[in-house]
Amino acid sequence: MECRGQGLHSGAPVQLRILPAAPGSGVVFRRTDLDGFEVEAVSRNVARVSYATSLMKKGVLISTTEHLLSAFIGTGIDNAIVELDNLELPILDGSARPFVDAIRKVGIRKQRRPRTYLRIRRELELREGDKFIAVYPAETYSVSYSINFAHPLIGKETFSVDLSDGNYLSEIAPARTFGFLHEAEAMRQQGLIRGASQENAIVLTRDALMNPPLRFRDEFVRHKVLDLIGDLALLGKQILGNVVADRAGHAMHTALVSRILRDRTFWEETTLEDEVWSDSPAQPAEVTQVV
Repeated sequence: MECRGQGLHSGAPVQLRILPAAPGSGVVFRRTDLDGFEVEAVSRNVARVSYATSLMKKGVLISTTEHLLSAFIGTGIDNAIVELDNLELPILDGSARPFVDAIRKVGIRKQRRPRTYLRIRRELELREGDKFIAVYPAETYSVSYSINFAHPLIGKETFSVDLSDGNYLSEIAPARTFGFLHEAEAMRQQGLIRGASQENAIVLTRDALMNPPLRFRDEFVRHKVLDLIGDLALLGKQILGNVVADRAGHAMHTALVSRILRDRTFWEETTLEDEVWSDSPAQPAEVTQVV
């Protein structure tokens, strides 16, 4: 599959193509403008995590990875090569839905090696001021996220989802990124959101919405769930665990990934012996790739 667009923060034009990969390859980004240099989508390559999650290897940057990685988890993709000809993935409409739709259009191929999961064995909790993120043992992958913004259209929102029941595509993928108009100029001065527009983000004034309607009443927290799923994909495997976050953000998401991987007592690798292939990507499946 292929798509074109521009980076949310860089504003740079980019063409992206997703290719099949061999079993056990994981997700690998390939910079076609830099002689095919490859950067693996794993925790050790995490570089910048302020307003987006970026990867870097030997000075080569892959920026704003979380939406595509989230779409891969939501559609059951374990192995893929992602080619791009610039430093940042395209923002498209600000959600994961265009990636999901394109993946489903070209199809997903079952591979013959059983999928290996990362099963959480004991709880891990991280706190930073009023921010919190934790993961607990569970038989499936579920996420609960809470946010609190001093804005009349947001305030306190909480959303929970079990990714084993097939609702990522309808409940999470369409949720768009969002930003506040009064913060825009300061962010641009920092080299951020140069590609942002009302076509690829929800834009909020101090008391209203510039580009209605919302896709969900609680679209804001749903997008945070989308981001979290994408950031946790940097574990390198789909997890079996219950993740709970409160006002966490990219930095805490990736800090959780790092802490999990640093201590093997938090997790174990496992397969699900009774996996059955299904067209529903949330169902347990063997290792898969884009056709």
